Amino acid sequence: MNQQEVLRVLSKVGAVITSSHIVYTSGKHGTAYVNKDALYPHTDETSRLCYAIAERFEDDYIEVVIAPAIGGVILSQWTAHHLTEIKGHKLYGSSIRLSVANRSSYEVLGVYAEKTEIDTFIIKRGYDKIVAGKNVLVVEDVLTTGGSAKKVIEATRVLGGNVVGLGVLCNRGGITPQDVANVPKLIALVDVKLDAWDEADCPLCAQNVPINTDVGKGREYLANKKK
Repeated sequence: MNQQEVLRVLSKVGAVITSSHIVYTSGKHGTAYVNKDALYPHTDETSRLCYAIAERFEDDYIEVVIAPAIGGVILSQWTAHHLTEIKGHKLYGSSIRLSVANRSSYEVLGVYAEKTEIDTFIIKRGYDKIVAGKNVLVVEDVLTTGGSAKKVIEATRVLGGNVVGLGVLCNRGGITPQDVANVPKLIALVDVKLDAWDEADCPLCAQNVPINTDVGKGREYLANKKK
């Protein structure tokens, strides 16, 4: 899939919001938003996009896919599933489902990291043992500052996992590999640059344009303003 095809999928499920007043996780304000939560209920479309990520890493010998919880869990599962299929077809040919009994010999595992109270990520539930010594792909939905992806990459490395790449649906912050712990390979299905202003410089605030409370951090922003 090329970028235009990916954008069509995201637009089809209502994941691309424009001409609105959004408060981003970073605290900055802007006019557009990629609402990945609108994508996830559509399993076929989510699967298609994760297959596109998997294709970009099919020659990188991935053994484990990891993502930050919560939304990234879905991406981790689908991407690992498709990498398993791709790897299996390469090893055993098109009759893989009929002729291969021992799937574990080529299975790519999908796991996730969880956010802590001090805004870091931890890999637990036995997943720490799964990533140790393995070639790991980190996946994420939207990169704005790259903070969550960077923390997952660092947490994986602490456990001895070899992070070979970062695959994302959308890079909206112009994030580079250097921004996310010098990851060897950064692939985004869509690269977009969206306007983002500090609250004090936001022209939408100056015009009293209502905050969108359905997506982003608008609801929390307004609640904090009332305190």
